[in-house]
Amino acid sequence: MSRAVMIASTAVWLLLVLILPFSGVVTAAFSEGTASMVNALTSREAIHAFTITGIVTVIVVLFNGIVGTMLAFELARGKRQTKRLSAVLHAIVDLPFSVSPVIAGLMILLIFGPSTMLGTFFGHIGVKIVFALPGMVLATIFVTFPLMVREIAPVLTAIGTTAEEAAATLGAGPVRTFWTVTWPMIRWAVGYGLVLTMARSVGEFGAVLVVSGNIMNQTQTATTLIYQHAVNNEMVAANSIAFVLGMFSACVLLVLEWMKQRKEGKKDAHRSAAVGKAIWIVSSR
Repeated sequence: MSRAVMIASTAVWLLLVLILPFSGVVTAAFSEGTASMVNALTSREAIHAFTITGIVTVIVVLFNGIVGTMLAFELARGKRQTKRLSAVLHAIVDLPFSVSPVIAGLMILLIFGPSTMLGTFFGHIGVKIVFALPGMVLATIFVTFPLMVREIAPVLTAIGTTAEEAAATLGAGPVRTFWTVTWPMIRWAVGYGLVLTMARSVGEFGAVLVVSGNIMNQTQTATTLIYQHAVNNEMVAANSIAFVLGMFSACVLLVLEWMKQRKEGKKDAHRSAAVGKAIWIVSSR
């Protein structure tokens, strides 16, 4: 009985929180016909917003993919860390989880704003941070940075260093050891982190809204354009863009599920191979 109640409660929760709201978005997007929806998605503002969203997402994914992986290695394998330093590094990595994105955007505004020392310096050399693309990238990097680290670091800790040490003992250099030993064991974690970072970057709103200034055809992303359309009571346009982002999120979930199944399939294959090898060894004695 309790299991049936839990399943029913979960289904009701999904219906109320996910299915009904998204159904409302779809209905509103098509409420004035397909032509109105297409016009909303192909308008100059929408195309620019999608372009800016894509640029920010690509930069953030590349940056977090490289720096996040390096920091994950440092947290999991760093030999020079004291317990206090390790605790500080972990706290810094987890900081975006505990800080509101709006506060993150405000911090960037207070550090790189036009009237601040750093903002004035960058302004003199012709680089605009706040109310421009660099500030939007910084804000998005801040809110998404933990995703890569928290996917990779636990895997590195779990697999240990035995295989890598064995490869080094056999004469493999650091680069060869990484690509032949370490990478196959962490590639799924890296993939998870990249996909999650991409999804979070596309959907970021609060930090980007504060830092960008939401300037039409200059610093608008897809999410901030939805906000502007909603404020202006342009609900068909708002829901049309929201529908596209919702479909993107659904595709991300499907990719994650596919990656999970591939990972489990690889584990089962390796486990079966190991069992078969063990049976062959025992039977050959």
